[in-house]
Amino acid sequence: MDDITGGILKLTDDLALTRMGYGAMRLTGPGIWGPPRDPAEAVRVLRTVVDLGLLHIDTSDYYGPHVVNDLIREALHPYPSGLRIVTKVGARRGDDKSWFPAMTEPELIEAVYDNLKRLDTEQLDVVNLRMPDTSDPTIPFSVLTALQDEGLIAHLGVSNVTADQLLICRGIAPVVCVQNEYNLVNRRDDDLVDVCAENRIAYVPFFPLGGFSPLQSEILDEVATELGATRQQTALAWLLHRSPTICVIPGTSSLAHLRENVEASGIALTDEQYRRLTGIPH
Repeated sequence: MDDITGGILKLTDDLALTRMGYGAMRLTGPGIWGPPRDPAEAVRVLRTVVDLGLLHIDTSDYYGPHVVNDLIREALHPYPSGLRIVTKVGARRGDDKSWFPAMTEPELIEAVYDNLKRLDTEQLDVVNLRMPDTSDPTIPFSVLTALQDEGLIAHLGVSNVTADQLLICRGIAPVVCVQNEYNLVNRRDDDLVDVCAENRIAYVPFFPLGGFSPLQSEILDEVATELGATRQQTALAWLLHRSPTICVIPGTSSLAHLRENVEASGIALTDEQYRRLTGIPH
């Protein structure tokens, strides 16, 4: 794989994502709260993301709150052709930096308008509904569908969902992406990853570089050494190999780390290396 972006995943006639994307959450201060230590560096990171050809940025107005979307607007507006900004609604931040569900109709509508205002756009490319639990997503997803019908949202996705919740949402409106926790050693979503591939839905793992036990780390280290890569790059390469509709969005506030992450899309695993990594206990 020579393409530094990991290739392009075309989901609809008007939506294509680079499989190597960028998660902007880490551009805030500690605890995903407040401004970054070096705002100018954060702007440089975002501009480098686009310079490297990544056209898939993940964000939310509750990161900061508002901080990340303000930085994206400052760094990239007017947005380059083809750039797709994927945002999330369904949560809010308390004054004590806590996280709370925000799933009522007024809260969801307010969140969409906040994202539109902060990103300075008339339409959001993709909005993910982040579910706080396994409850029925019908009502909150229908709220977003109504906003899509108004032209405020182009495409809908879901986050932190079960297979049953995804099925419910797909019965209401098309779903272009699923954003759940998944990585080399957290494989609870194996079946859902395959369902997404079968239905041409992007599966976007958060926490893609999950924690490893000493034994698991040993196997990962062995393969990374063979590849001349870091453990993190190897774990990202495994995800890209795992399914043709997986897109990765590793986040960082460091230019050096950003370039290292992007290089993972150029790593080609052999079938034997892929089997060994897949066999890591999970």
